[in-house]
Amino acid sequence: MDHRALRLNFLAGLSAELRVVWPILSGLLGLMMALGLIIGLREGWSVQESIYFAFVSGLTIGYGDLAPKFLLTRMLAILIGVCGVLLTALLAAVAVRALPDAIEESKK
Repeated sequence: MDHRALRLNFLAGLSAELRVVWPILSGLLGLMMALGLIIGLREGWSVQESIYFAFVSGLTIGYGDLAPKFLLTRMLAILIGVCGVLLTALLAAVAVRALPDAIEESKK
């Protein structure tokens, strides 16, 4: 099995699958950014800090340098976390879907 062909087939399949789920991915990313901006506005953070918080929280990294203090913003932060889990699951599903096709294609 040629590893280079396998990688190329996987990337081609991944790209094709991402085009299919792009509306969902962009919706999740947009929702995460919007929630981050709402939280940042309420907490008094800059736009950069708000978007940073949204993606650090959504990707479940959570450095702790920014933390919401109000009940509403904490609840919105939970929604960011849920969106991040959905985003990660969707990306993993797309990659898992592309891999068997790439293996099958490289066997030909």
